[in-house]
Amino acid sequence: MHRGWPGAGGRGGGRGQGRGGWQQSDLPSADDAAAWLQGRLPEGWFVGAPDVTVDREEILIVGELPPVEGEFADSDAGRAERAAAAAGRISRFREQTREERMDIANQAEHRYQRKVAWGARIGDTEELFTTASVPVMTRLRQPERIVLDTLVDSGVARSRSDALAWAVRLVGEHADEWLADLREAMAKVDELRAKGPTGE
Repeated sequence: MHRGWPGAGGRGGGRGQGRGGWQQSDLPSADDAAAWLQGRLPEGWFVGAPDVTVDREEILIVGELPPVEGEFADSDAGRAERAAAAAGRISRFREQTREERMDIANQAEHRYQRKVAWGARIGDTEELFTTASVPVMTRLRQPERIVLDTLVDSGVARSRSDALAWAVRLVGEHADEWLADLREAMAKVDELRAKGPTGE
């Protein structure tokens, strides 16, 4: 599945990858990344096609692994054991496929001029391997960057910085009561601190 925003691969706005490296105006379209990866990935790695999410810096590939075999009790302990078994299976997949994943990532990075990250899931257990953290006034991962880029691409904001400020204002408008309670609690803490003993 190819997720992202309209025109994710073809519009500017991404960061360069070092001096003389990838520039936002040079980025090729990644609209066919999901199809390319579906054809390139070895058969049997995943159950069905992986989820492929693209933004200007990164292509994230997350595939579903076959379920873990075994009987697990329908209890908290059984669910914890199932999650542990799934985590172990994901870890094994990560180690066994490391070299081939690196080769595929190198090819994809050359083709699309974006970093490639991987992840795997079994049921509700999901693990993302090394993913990019891109500075946008603060360090944001792909889901947060996609929100900002959607605001930019739709014309709501002029830049990621402007989009982040817009999002903060929106949260403030819709969380006035909660923020007021938080400020009141902080004021009480300051009062208690002021009443406390002071050192010489």
